[in-house]
Amino acid sequence: MSNEILVLAGTAASIGFIHTILGPDHYLPFIVMSKARGWSGAKTAVITFLCGLGHVMGSIILGLVGVFLGIVVFNLESVESSRGDLTAWLLIAFGLVYLLWGIRRAVRDRSHEHRHGHRDGEIHSHHHSHVSGHSHVHTGADTGNVTPWVLFTIFVLGPCEPLIPLIMYPAAKLSVLAMITVATVFGLVTITTMFACVMASYYGLSKISFPQAERYSHALAGLTILLCGGAIKFLGM
Repeated sequence: MSNEILVLAGTAASIGFIHTILGPDHYLPFIVMSKARGWSGAKTAVITFLCGLGHVMGSIILGLVGVFLGIVVFNLESVESSRGDLTAWLLIAFGLVYLLWGIRRAVRDRSHEHRHGHRDGEIHSHHHSHVSGHSHVHTGADTGNVTPWVLFTIFVLGPCEPLIPLIMYPAAKLSVLAMITVATVFGLVTITTMFACVMASYYGLSKISFPQAERYSHALAGLTILLCGGAIKFLGM
């Protein structure tokens, strides 16, 4: 393997790591959703891996098409930029909808007191929560099934902006092997970094309990995803 390919592969690894770490949208949605929905470690790992794979493959496929059809790199950048805007708005929309649903659920789950009188004159009371007390088996079942698919769709549409202009196009000028090597390294580092961030946070948070905030977990998850979308759209993260 030539020095040029090694340099490009090293650059791809560095960009993949930094790009992922500095983009909280790569891991925060999975962290907050796994906590809010009570996903197992295995389920969190699988969803994160598949979304990361879809995220990387979307840009790789676009890059391959552009390279083999001879599309100018600036045109590919404009396509990636458009995908970035679309992804940001999808995250904002999903986060907002989930936030509102979470607020509604939190309000329904508010504990209140019931008083009961008996024939002997004794009166007693107990605290009661509609969602936790009665409907926790059914509430949110459909939402739970849809959520991973929504995240997967958003991440497939989401671009890896540095991939095409900074790595893939220069590698393609050397050889097909260089292009494949660079794309593979970038993809592996990006997915591994996503996976490490999510799983480390998952197991860290599993040891921490906030009973008073549990009923707001869905609302907080929606707010976090909303803010991630806003950061991409308005702060260029």
